[in-house]
Amino acid sequence: MAWYHYDNANNLVLTCHVQTGAKYTEVSGFYGSALKIRLAAEPIEGKANAALLKFMAKQFAVPLSQVMLKNGGKSRHKVIVIQQPNREPDILLKH
Repeated sequence: MAWYHYDNANNLVLTCHVQTGAKYTEVSGFYGSALKIRLAAEPIEGKANAALLKFMAKQFAVPLSQVMLKNGGKSRHKVIVIQQPNREPDILLKH
């Protein structure tokens, strides 16, 4: 499944499909070739994007400054880059 890859600088690149307004922030499987993430935040004034980046920083045990939204600022389909992740992407699939 192509929901993640590593770029030339060995940064982790994730493809996500985001559903906002959920009760909890969690990974809820796949949406096509993207990882589906339910966020306990509304898409108002960037709150959902901030919640997503914070969630990813926690999951990969990196500072928030190492997590960037590459594409999809105003879309459900987002591409996230994590610089030097401390964990493998499979950590997201272990609930």
